[in-house]
This record gives sequence, C-alpha cells and structure tokens, in this order.
Amino acid sequence: MIEARHLRVLRAVSTTGSFSAAARELGCTQPAVSQQMKALEASAGTTLLIRTGREMRLTQAGEALVRHASGILAGLTAAEEEVAAIAGLRAGRVRLVSFPSGSSTLVPGALAALRAEHPGTRVSLVEAEPPRSVDLLREGDCDIALAFRYGATGGEWDDLVVRPLLTDRLIGLVPDGHRLAGAASVSIGELSEESWIAGCPRCRRQLVEVCEESGFTPRIDFATDDYPAVMGLVGAGLGVAVLPELAVESVRPKGARAVPVEPAIEREIVALTLPDLARVPAVAATLDQLARTAAR
Repeated sequence: MIEARHLRVLRAVSTTGSFSAAARELGCTQPAVSQQMKALEASAGTTLLIRTGREMRLTQAGEALVRHASGILAGLTAAEEEVAAIAGLRAGRVRLVSFPSGSSTLVPGALAALRAEHPGTRVSLVEAEPPRSVDLLREGDCDIALAFRYGATGGEWDDLVVRPLLTDRLIGLVPDGHRLAGAASVSIGELSEESWIAGCPRCRRQLVEVCEESGFTPRIDFATDDYPAVMGLVGAGLGVAVLPELAVESVRPKGARAVPVEPAIEREIVALTLPDLARVPAVAATLDQLARTAAR
C-alpha cells in the first residue's frame, strides 16, 4: 500500500534532487528519507529512483507517481479538512497565495471578515505572481491562488475552479510636471516617445502588445516587480508607466499623477482553487469573503 507520507518524500526528492536536500525541506534526517523511499519502492514493486553518483533521476514509474502525487495529496487534504468540519471541529487552515497588489487591497479586508466570522480558521499568505502562483496551486503547495490575466486564454485554467472577483483597469502614471499630467485621459499613442517603466513580466508583455497595436514599441528603460519602486521612478521624472488600479490604490504616489489611459487596458482578477479543495469549508468561506470584499 502506498502511503501519503511516502508520496510527500518522493515529491520532495524529485523537487530538490537529493535525499539530503529533501530531508532539510521536510525537517527530518537523511536516513529517514532513504528509509521511506525504500518502503515506497517496496510498495510500488519497482525502482522509482536511479542513483548516479551524487545525482538522482526518476525512472518512468517514478515520474508517473510524482505526476499523480500532487492531486492525491490535495485530495487527502480536502478529505481531512472536510471530515474535521463534519465532526464538529471548528477549525480550518487555508494557504493563500496572492500577487502583491491583491495582497495589499483585497486580502486584508477579506481575512479580517473571515477571522471575525470563523475565528478558528487560520490563513497563511505568501506572494507570487501568476503563472507561478497557479503552479503552486497545481503542485499542492497552496489552497487558493489569487491571480489575474489579460483576456481569456483558452484552456489556461480549465482544470481549476475559477471564482471571478473583479475587473481591474490599468491607469497611466506620469510625473507631476508632465505635459499630460492634467489631461482627463491619455491615448497610449501620445506616450510613444517617452521612457517607460515596466512592471511584472506578464504586465510587461501586455504593455508591449498594447503599444505595438498603437503603432510603436515602448522604450523600456526600467523594469521592476515592485510597484512602489515604479511610482518612485515616475515621481522622480524618469519615465511613464501604466499600473493596475489596485496597485495605485495601495500606494500613494509621490510626485506622480494618475491619468486614465485609452484604449482601456483591463485585467481579470480571480481566485483559483482545485475542485476537491473547493468543497473544504474553510476554503469555500475564504473564497466567499474574497468575493464580498471585491464587490465593495
């Protein structure tokens, strides 16, 4: 019989590439990892790892088992949480991953409301931009991923439960003394000769596509995932930028002026989870609170 703890060890060995690194990640000893891998291979009835010097690689059987491990472990987590709720244990745990502007705007209100309504539910938060946040969800390392996309991409999230939250419009940022600082709106083409400050890789690609549709390629002099840094660079007169409205709300720009951009550039903000996890009461309650916060 294949045990869940053995699957966790196999996944850790596959991810880290060695028994010693897997032991550090799991908080146990290297001999314990080796012993559990031997037990797993005995249960599977075949070799799962090939050891060549200090390196290890998965056999075909090992690759198949790792491929199924995340879904199996997520299903087990869902079962444990749901059984605990049915048994009357007023407790739950939710691991949330969010992109930075979501962490500073949507997440605080949602988690405060969740704590008031379900004080026994614990929520942990780490930050990651999509697609990494979505990968963490599929790998079983979080329960909910707050993500965004520019336009629907066919099949991108077909295996996940998608909870739409809001549509976030991108806002232009120009220095206070800029010729367009007082404009009611700005055409993206009016900024064709400007220096640009770009954000995260996905936002950067979207910026280039929108500019190219308007007949020019933006000259990107600075690129940073840190929204306050983008605003600081714009405020210092080093260029212009477009940022999500959520990001502009979360950080008060100094020396920079926000102006609407035409044509409108929008991104869809969603909460994602796995089908099994969507039935876990604590996860469902967190999704509900995120949706309520986004609707305000």
